[in-house]
Amino acid sequence: MSRLFPEYKAPWESEEHGDLRKHAAAFIAKELTPHQDRFARQHEVDRDVWTKAGDAGLLLLDVPTAFGGSGGDFGHEAVVQQELAYGLDTALGFAVHSTIVAHYINAYATDEQRKRWLPLCASGESVLAIAMTEPGTGSDLQAVRTTAIREGDHYVVNGSKTFISNGSQCDLLVIVAKTDPSLGGKGISLLVAETKDLAGFERGRVLEKIGQHGQDTRELSFTDMRIPAANLLGGVEGQGFVQLMSQLQRERLIIGVGAVAVAETAVAEAIAYAKERTAFGKPILSFQNTKFVLAECKAEVLAGKTLIDHCIAEQIAGRLDPATASIAKLWGTEKQKEVVDRCLQVFGGYGYMMEYPIAQMYAATRVQTIYGGTSEIMKELIGRSL
Repeated sequence: MSRLFPEYKAPWESEEHGDLRKHAAAFIAKELTPHQDRFARQHEVDRDVWTKAGDAGLLLLDVPTAFGGSGGDFGHEAVVQQELAYGLDTALGFAVHSTIVAHYINAYATDEQRKRWLPLCASGESVLAIAMTEPGTGSDLQAVRTTAIREGDHYVVNGSKTFISNGSQCDLLVIVAKTDPSLGGKGISLLVAETKDLAGFERGRVLEKIGQHGQDTRELSFTDMRIPAANLLGGVEGQGFVQLMSQLQRERLIIGVGAVAVAETAVAEAIAYAKERTAFGKPILSFQNTKFVLAECKAEVLAGKTLIDHCIAEQIAGRLDPATASIAKLWGTEKQKEVVDRCLQVFGGYGYMMEYPIAQMYAATRVQTIYGGTSEIMKELIGRSL
């Protein structure tokens, strides 16, 4: 696929990042792009895609080498997420596994747990998911009803979760639960469930989504499910809400990264189509309206890349604050919706056909302003920093 800015290089991007970009692009072109239709039909990627990605060194890129990662920085994760967008992938739950959930374990697990769990996640042998959202509770994480009550050396977990990405294939699941329901948000803790043959753990129905059909998203339920007390992240009850808040900026930034990369891909696809499609005897790109629409979209994408690059650099330097991460997600995802919609219009009736990547992008885009914190929540968080 064509690149909108083929010579563009981000200020934070080193030669190593550039080499990774080429490597990731080649992997995605072989293992993901040609199989999107099949992944969509089966509602998940092939399980061995994860181990292939692990073998290729594309997972847990900014986890320390002592725990099986590559020892890189957030830029390495961003490169892979961008290349997934450029490669027209909407199936692999890379960001959930590698960029987000791995860092809950890396940040809060004991060294013994990290050495036991993270190398398997880096190799793709274990797939990660996080169970936050419940039926009736979305961005209000303090309202979760799932409980984890201590009984001896175990926690007994009861509750249900929904919209869980990687829910079909997860081997390790970080669960947001209340270890002391009487304390409200201060009673929230994070526990890690090892799901293989785990009594009381049930994968519910696969959810039919508007888009991202190849990414497995399920309901999960827990009935008197027992998790070892040693799997409490951080070792102290009641730290879950603080832990969530300190890690959510990674999630919001990587969503913003992917959002602008998808918008960029949509513009490149629309330009290529407008050069080939003719109307009234000439390419539709020669019409002023088409040209102006795509010119505006290209300008907005470049502005978005600049914003995202600033945020990535701040994250690498350890300076990114939650409000700025929220800006990246808010602006990036809202602009993604606008740009992808305008680009779809260029395709006319073909833009409405799911066989065209622009239609798949359009369907997959709508959730971006919802998950990871809605746009309304992002505005609230940014507003608190004013």
